[in-house]
Amino acid sequence: MIPSSPPLPFPEFEPGWVWLAGAGPGDPGLLTLHAWHALRHADVIVYDALVGPDILGMARPESRLEFAGKRGGRPSPKQPDISRRLVELARQGLRVLRLKGGDPFVFGRGGEEALMLVEHKVPFRVIPGITAGIGGLAYAGIPVTHRDRNHAVTFMTGHSASGLVPDTIDWTAVARGSPVIIMYMALKHLALIADRFMEAGRPRNQAVAIVTNATLPNQHVLETTLERAASDVAEHGIEPPAMVVVGDVVLLRPALDWLGALSGRVLTTSGVAG
Repeated sequence: MIPSSPPLPFPEFEPGWVWLAGAGPGDPGLLTLHAWHALRHADVIVYDALVGPDILGMARPESRLEFAGKRGGRPSPKQPDISRRLVELARQGLRVLRLKGGDPFVFGRGGEEALMLVEHKVPFRVIPGITAGIGGLAYAGIPVTHRDRNHAVTFMTGHSASGLVPDTIDWTAVARGSPVIIMYMALKHLALIADRFMEAGRPRNQAVAIVTNATLPNQHVLETTLERAASDVAEHGIEPPAMVVVGDVVLLRPALDWLGALSGRVLTTSGVAG
């Protein structure tokens, strides 16, 4: 018999507080214990589009759910309105859980929301989550780092607040200085992004993988090259949400696709040695 463990010292979720929590990349099993604890005690849960029903189903029955999701090209709440809503709910004396996909501080606008809370003197706690740029790639059999492949990695977004490709990125520095580049929200401008990297000296045949619905049962991984990435995405009808990874770590997937192995794929180290 496995001995029972003592109760974990969870912090008290007090009325009038906002907890900014990451729900992870999708698989409910990747939710942290602190996030689970918050779900079980929140009065109101303000959640994003990428938070799935299985995770929301962990909330206590009395919790009120408020959708605040953002999806590109579709009508969605404005970020300032969401931040003000958190302040409003907290001032009602409610325990407010702001539940976001991935990690709230990794391209999740959690910092913007926290600054609004500070401005209005609303107490808050941050609960990190597993970001899709790490957890999603791990489910695809692609390590973010491998000592025989890379000693640095860059995380970047494919579009700015305006919806355009960010104009503050030093494309040459990233292309030449980062062996592995992991991009969030990059599908819309993938052709332009790939061109900028190739113009900056990145090999046209550099390995690329696009991971959609990361960690979920319908996860799909497209392996391609920097030169063909945009056309292959169009050919296969791939749509967001997706992660894009550029770099030789993609070449390790034939050996490390553990999820594929569960479905019968034979893993092999042939051709993937450092």
